Amino acid sequence: MKVSLQAEIVKKMKRALGKIVLSSLFLAICVLNTSFAPVKRVEGYTAKELLDKVLNSIANVKTLRYNLQCNERIKGRMQHTESQVKLQVSPRKLYLSVRGPELLWVQGENNGDALVNPGAFPYINLNLDPTGALLRKDQHHTIHEMGLQYLADILKDGIKRAGDKLDKYFMLLPEEKYDGRFCYKISINFADFTWAPYIVKAGEDMTSIARKLHVSEYMILENNPKYSWYTDVKPGETIKVPDAYAKLTLLMIDKELFLPVNNKVFDDKGLYETYEYYNLKVNTPIAPEEFTRDYKDYQF
Repeated sequence: MKVSLQAEIVKKMKRALGKIVLSSLFLAICVLNTSFAPVKRVEGYTAKELLDKVLNSIANVKTLRYNLQCNERIKGRMQHTESQVKLQVSPRKLYLSVRGPELLWVQGENNGDALVNPGAFPYINLNLDPTGALLRKDQHHTIHEMGLQYLADILKDGIKRAGDKLDKYFMLLPEEKYDGRFCYKISINFADFTWAPYIVKAGEDMTSIARKLHVSEYMILENNPKYSWYTDVKPGETIKVPDAYAKLTLLMIDKELFLPVNNKVFDDKGLYETYEYYNLKVNTPIAPEEFTRDYKDYQF
């Protein structure tokens, strides 16, 4: 009995120490990333002027090719994925390759489903709902949020929330080099990030609520453990929602393209997600056949 009691005490001490270490690590990361003195202008741009350039550049994107490294906190642990992406903005067409599995989604085709080659058993193509459990499980976002427009919407909302105190929340930091290219850097710091009650209205689920508020639906789901899925909420129920997309966001913006290429997001628990874009090619032609299942390089 004494040995088991000691073991239990040691286990609890390790858990407590682990929490202290993680908290200290998060604090160190935040301090490290914001320790540089913010600057009022970078190469003549204020934070607002740079953001306007970024939003304008995103609005002018017609096609994208890129490699994406993604880290998302799922059930308390960071989950890493790497993918190759081809995207046409309008009409929206998406091809995605994830080291074996492939996905093709074309607006107005296949009854709205994504064509998926799982690259493993059962070795047959599947038609899957992009918002369904199979494609969405353990993901912060659906394939409909891939690209840069979703981030643009979040930035616009952050600017609106900041109002006439934009310089308090959006700060320019010294430039950095990323993927061999020089980048501007912006810190978006909503230090007063908090949670608020929200009464679900008729016809709403966690996803539609998140879109309306410009916050993360996975974050809502994670912080309302009573519910197991986004559609479980009912009208009149009260859930907790964040008052901003993130507590701290660190954005690196390519100086030539004026597009975000590295995005680190922290919530009140620590690192929440990172998205790193490599080999980004903007508005280079993508042949129509590259968005068909019969394209020569695909395995559908």
